[in-house]
Amino acid sequence: MRHAARRVLPVLLTAGFFYIVLRHIPYQRLLAALGEANYVRFLALMIPNTVIYVAWDTFVLAVAVRWFHGPVRYRDLLPLRAASYIVSVLNTNAGRGALAVLVGRLLDRPFLQVGSTVIFLVLTEYTHLVAWATLGIVAFGSELTRPLLWVPPAVAAFWLLFFAYARVGRSCQSDPPAPTVTILISRWLTAPWRGALLRTFRLAPARRYVEIVLLRAPMFFVSLCLYYFAAPAFGFSIPFDHMLTFLPVVFMVAALPITVARLGTTQAAWILLFGGFAPAERLLAFSLATALTFALTRALVGVMLLPLAYRDLMEPARAPEPERHTAAVT
Repeated sequence: MRHAARRVLPVLLTAGFFYIVLRHIPYQRLLAALGEANYVRFLALMIPNTVIYVAWDTFVLAVAVRWFHGPVRYRDLLPLRAASYIVSVLNTNAGRGALAVLVGRLLDRPFLQVGSTVIFLVLTEYTHLVAWATLGIVAFGSELTRPLLWVPPAVAAFWLLFFAYARVGRSCQSDPPAPTVTILISRWLTAPWRGALLRTFRLAPARRYVEIVLLRAPMFFVSLCLYYFAAPAFGFSIPFDHMLTFLPVVFMVAALPITVARLGTTQAAWILLFGGFAPAERLLAFSLATALTFALTRALVGVMLLPLAYRDLMEPARAPEPERHTAAVT
């Protein structure tokens, strides 16, 4: 029942979002907005945006894998990362799981160890988007951005608590064998910290979090500029400062694995955050076009590189090298 619910719930949520949105936007106006768009300009910007995203996202993955799992070539990871995008078309979490399986098979590493690095990349991606939104709030503060002022302190508090938990977890690893009540409680509270799924977080010093966030910055800046220039293809424009502040929020909402192909939530976010600059039907048309172009272009790249991924995975797995935790993460 739970397995069936996990499959059905995203479909129901997606349908629910579109039902709510389309109740307020006549279908004919949406079709008119789609029909009047300049697709030559739009695709000339959005397809390169997706290709750059795939290339840079794989680069960030390669850096993280080298830090925490050992040497790996970019050209070996690119087909695997692209193949995981095919799975992500329908389910984001399934795509992340597929990535952990494929990379683990390539390097002959346990699934949970590689999965820890994938989770590390997901959390730092959210942090990276919050950092961009914070930049927009600080640089171009207004009445519209005031409701978001709580987000940066909340994210900072999360990481402070996380690092405090990490420190307790590390200290408990060197506890004396005498099982005092305090030690038993500490070990019980920090048991998940010592598991394989948190291995990457256990190994990563604080500067690795900062470095991975900075590594993602060029990828978002390119997307920011291309989205800004692509919007007029659908007959509207959004001020750059507003785009800088709220596009990261749209991307964060899109990254939530609760709907099919990131549809529904993304469209609602576009209409809610940018409704003051364009009619709702044009924002809906633009958000649908960007989401579908992004998903289908990534999947097409995955299909094109799938033979290379299959060849790499069919080769005998490489023998794991001795782990050098200190050298790998410092």
